Amino acid sequence: MNSRVPIALEWEDGDGQMQRAAGHTRVVNFYGCLAVVQHEIEDEQRLRLTNLANGRSVVAIVVWKGKERAEGWELGFELVDPDMEFWGLEL
Repeated sequence: MNSRVPIALEWEDGDGQMQRAAGHTRVVNFYGCLAVVQHEIEDEQRLRLTNLANGRSVVAIVVWKGKERAEGWELGFELVDPDMEFWGLEL
């Protein structure tokens, strides 16, 4: 489903430092999303993805990395333990 949902991401980098980034989704489904994020994140990075519209958080993994565009990096995220209520939409 095409849907623009504001998101926040948090993860630990290779040096053990916490990193944070913001972005928004372009497409969401029960299992994950395609998003645009203002920070490059490596494939297979495990992170906490927060839906800023409703405050819910889940663990996700970067499963696809597109190209950098003017508005940020295109990234695909898979939700590790999908939650029917996470997006706050009827999917």
